[in-house]
Amino acid sequence: MHWRELYQSKRTSAAEALAAVRSGDRVYIHQGCNHPDELIRALVARAGELRGVRILHLATMGDAPYTRPEFEGVFRHAAVFMGSNVRRAVQEGRADYIPVFLSEVEGLIERGEIGIDVALLQCAPPDAYGNLSLGTGIDCSLTAARFARRVIVEVNDQCPRTCGDTFLRLDQVHAIVECSHPLAEYHKTPAQQVHRAIARHIAELVPDGATLQLGIGAIPDSVLEYLRGHKDLGIHSEMVSDGVIDLIESGVINNARKTLHPRKVIAGFVLGTRRLFDFIHENPVFEFHPSRYVNDPFVIARNANMVAINSAVEVDITGQVCADSIGPLPFSGVGGQVDFVRGAARSQGGRPILSLPSTAKGGTVSRIVPVLKPGAGVVTSRADVHYVITEHGVAYLHGKTLGERAQALIAIAHPRFRDELSAYARQVGYLDKRIFAAPPGAALPGA
Repeated sequence: MHWRELYQSKRTSAAEALAAVRSGDRVYIHQGCNHPDELIRALVARAGELRGVRILHLATMGDAPYTRPEFEGVFRHAAVFMGSNVRRAVQEGRADYIPVFLSEVEGLIERGEIGIDVALLQCAPPDAYGNLSLGTGIDCSLTAARFARRVIVEVNDQCPRTCGDTFLRLDQVHAIVECSHPLAEYHKTPAQQVHRAIARHIAELVPDGATLQLGIGAIPDSVLEYLRGHKDLGIHSEMVSDGVIDLIESGVINNARKTLHPRKVIAGFVLGTRRLFDFIHENPVFEFHPSRYVNDPFVIARNANMVAINSAVEVDITGQVCADSIGPLPFSGVGGQVDFVRGAARSQGGRPILSLPSTAKGGTVSRIVPVLKPGAGVVTSRADVHYVITEHGVAYLHGKTLGERAQALIAIAHPRFRDELSAYARQVGYLDKRIFAAPPGAALPGA
């Protein structure tokens, strides 16, 4: 059968396609901006017929109606990484959170530890050979499709066709629902002065020829603005945002000195706007791969001068990093932070960087703390941490004693909290009994 005939044989309505979902099924939803809106609406429309449907996904940029209180008992979401659309449901106990390294999610799927009955995906229209591209997000979705009992694809003519390991064959798909709607967009958080101050410190640690990983948020977005004078930068990152476009067009990011996949931007997914979707459409500079490859620390380490830039919620004075919760309340996810911290640490000339503003709640709360809040999750262990950066400077912790760590972190805390932090450090024996005074800035590795 010619692929066009096979494609036509699988076309159906969203209602007919979602009739295949049964009570108790485990449903995977395409993450990020590849949000399959019509399939989700059709699934929720069956709420009166279903019970105990478990829904799994990473952060999605669209609506998540299955987490509403009225659907309790019908649908239950399990978040591998929380977006704002599901956070309240998780915190109120109507949904669950799975803390796991992003590089390991696909292994759980393959081994059946996270089983998938139905995968709901969004793809670009088929190419000349009948292949369906997963568009803006390969992440864990390609693996989910391989191991799902049934694969339902929303073919959206506004979805970009991307290059790399991004394609589904038509014989892997059970139902196709055609549609046309704009993709869900991610708009970056407006940067404040504190974010720019942190970004300046980070940019000073990025050498020419570095390969970058940038997480989500105002700080990583601001870093890109301070790299305009750099040369020959590359990208190997789980996520790419709009900010890379200007640097690619200006030649700052050209991937020329990458030691792995030279001349290519390597990514698992993008979060951005229509401008980014248009930019990656059939753009051979971008090469997308599943997260188990992009986030593999051993793969990451093959990039010389790998600079990984990630954020934290709070850091205690020994260097323990909480990045996925506020106290016991889940907030985001483990994601790829540890994957890239460890990969960059093993890279020749690599620099794993963790950043955060020194305060929260209008300056009333320090984010450099004596101990993490009760119930807070340690995402990155103190043995993994190298650089911690706030608007007040850079602390280098790797190979340092508890006392040296405390001194370095107190020095980059907000001044109004330093006495309190140093008093605690003396009380528990990290510092001696003399009045603490921040030492003059020592040279940092690679500075």
